[in-house]
Amino acid sequence: MRAPGELLAWLGGLVLALSSFMSWYTVSSEGFTVSITGWHTGTLGKLVFFIGLAVLGFLVLRATGFELPPTVPLGMVIAGLGSVGTVFVLVRLISIPDDFAPAGRSIGIWISLLAALLLIAAGLLKSAEEV
Repeated sequence: MRAPGELLAWLGGLVLALSSFMSWYTVSSEGFTVSITGWHTGTLGKLVFFIGLAVLGFLVLRATGFELPPTVPLGMVIAGLGSVGTVFVLVRLISIPDDFAPAGRSIGIWISLLAALLLIAAGLLKSAEEV
């Protein structure tokens, strides 16, 4: 059976990667609503996807028997990637790109933020399990 920290890391990595394709911003005009996904918000939206993918990659490697060196604990790698993802999402949360200036924030960016924070928690929990 997998440890709770690892299960949370799987969930957080998957949701973070998929959240790049969710609606981060919406613009309503004349009865029409347009959604902008995280992937289309520039480099940071794409990096959020790749951070989630990197977490999943580390977890797949671990599941297949590959172990990181003892000086590089998996929990800290996951927490570090979650921290970077959190910063990227917070930048997009605070600063809407100029191309989408009249847009408002949508549910996808909040899901991204929660997934990135979940990765931090999962990494810390995994680190506590490794001790």
